[in-house]
Amino acid sequence: MAFNEDSRVKIPALLHLVRLGYTYISRKEQFRQEETNIFPVFFKKSICKINPGVDEADVSRLLDELTLKLDFDDLGREFYKSLTATSGIKLIDFENFNKNSFHVTTELTCKNGEEEFRPDITILINGMPLVFIEVKKPNNKDGVLAERKRINDRYKNKKFKRFANITQMMLFSNNMPYEDGVIEPLQGAYYATSAYADLQFNYFREEENLNLTHLLASESDEIENLILKDNNIIAIKHSPEFITNKHYNTPTNTILTSLLSKDRLDFILKYSIAYVDEEINGKIVTLKHIMRYPQIFATKAIERKLNEGVKKGIIWHTQGSGKTALAFYNVKFLTDYFQKRNIITKFYFIVDRIDLAIQARTEFLNRGLGVKEVNSRTEFLANIKKVSVVHNSSGDREISVVNIQKFTEETVAVKDLAYDINIQRIYFIDEAHRGYNPKGTALVNLLRSDEDAIKIALTGTPLLREVAKEFDSKALFGEYIHKYYYNMSIADGYTLRLIREGIDTVSFPVFQTTQK
Repeated sequence: MAFNEDSRVKIPALLHLVRLGYTYISRKEQFRQEETNIFPVFFKKSICKINPGVDEADVSRLLDELTLKLDFDDLGREFYKSLTATSGIKLIDFENFNKNSFHVTTELTCKNGEEEFRPDITILINGMPLVFIEVKKPNNKDGVLAERKRINDRYKNKKFKRFANITQMMLFSNNMPYEDGVIEPLQGAYYATSAYADLQFNYFREEENLNLTHLLASESDEIENLILKDNNIIAIKHSPEFITNKHYNTPTNTILTSLLSKDRLDFILKYSIAYVDEEINGKIVTLKHIMRYPQIFATKAIERKLNEGVKKGIIWHTQGSGKTALAFYNVKFLTDYFQKRNIITKFYFIVDRIDLAIQARTEFLNRGLGVKEVNSRTEFLANIKKVSVVHNSSGDREISVVNIQKFTEETVAVKDLAYDINIQRIYFIDEAHRGYNPKGTALVNLLRSDEDAIKIALTGTPLLREVAKEFDSKALFGEYIHKYYYNMSIADGYTLRLIREGIDTVSFPVFQTTQK
């Protein structure tokens, strides 16, 4: 009886995904479109289901259009726009996520001409292969690092461009616990989004401390036999090791529950992915980012606070953990949150230095967010009193970047009674641990500008009450919404540990001179 990555990790993972609500597709029934690995039968049936009244001919044309978009050199940006579009024919029903179809299969060939590769597990939503999973057996010395190199090599290959473009998330696991603080991890369960090179691994640590077993259906002996037989591995069925590896709490099954349970996958596909245009060596390069787990749980914490009626608080994320990116992700999330309540959102990113305003503007623009620069107090006064939300001609989502010194006694939001519009202003207050003197007028003016505004203070090093009583961040901005400490950033490999090195000191003789 062979115990390899299939018996130890892959088959238990397939069974776990079935318990999470995915329907298993036999390896003998992988009737796909070879160019994209989209399953036309599932795609057309699902699209018609979530778009009542749509013509089947239109769905066929849509499939042809997607195939063309997946051939762009854009890392799948145009495809992702179609995937999350709120108008036209929906590819995914995000309002009623359970109405979509969910399938899982194994060893699905990604083929172009003579070249091919086969991910261990592929997840299909409405017939589209949006997620894949690679597994390795425990204690494999090459581990996840070797798998990352293989994926990098594959996705650098132009022949596999369509598969890179359609993939939204990848998971890798050798079913072992994390080895904390390692920049190049060799064991554990990780996730990433696609890239044409330099795939970025992310740790995932579940924070909600919920008993997620309620998400799992009961084990089915019939389905287990089907999957074992389909993979020619029926002999392991009663082995103690196989029974242990099926447990919901293994490292692999834990990350599958955290990222691929339907509520989480809904959130990740809709809100957790961003395209970023960065200048590298004088050339604009498009990168694809996915939320780190602290950003995911910070966003969910903001949602919980708002549901409780709390409108201010502090997010303490260590320096370099992506607080500006967190604000970007929440522009989309909070726009939808309030839109469901028929409330229009207006966003402000508040800084205390010109260089930070320039940096924030650049980061937002690189992510495709419209930026309104406020260059004078007069301009800001006009901005905050405007009922209209978007100031750009394209109608894209927008954020105003403002220096706190632009807040004056006159910058008080007033509602124009000529319009029946309910606006919710949202302030992201950067570096909230400094420069916001409660005795100064700028902070007072900020707090008075719109007393109903949501105020989310972002900090990497908040001032504690014991250290500086006059600048107690919690007294100014409320309780903590979410925390991500320096030690966790070290454990997750994002921050290098500081090392104190002892230095020997030497006493030198003192030379005296005699004055003549």
